[in-house]
Amino acid sequence: MPRTAAGNSNFWLTCILIDPEIFGADREAVRLALETHDIESRPTWKPLHLQPAFRGVGLVGIGHCEHIFGLGLCLPTGSALSPADQSRVIEIVTSQGRVGPTE
Repeated sequence: MPRTAAGNSNFWLTCILIDPEIFGADREAVRLALETHDIESRPTWKPLHLQPAFRGVGLVGIGHCEHIFGLGLCLPTGSALSPADQSRVIEIVTSQGRVGPTE
């Protein structure tokens, strides 16, 4: 996230949205590719209204959370992630699709 006068990011979590039609691979394919390199990633959180405990509770809003859950992937992050680690993750993610990091 860009730094602004309003505050600074703590860089706690980095998530991406992967549109298979644009990228050429879906979220699960990217997750599995990272896993083959012992890099943990996971889908973004499942919306509460889709959790078993909230079965029958209606959706509040217009469904953006379902869209994000369907396309979202949480990548490794943290203050201990070196620039080399970051580059490795980026390389593996971008190698799965037809859209490169500069496109």
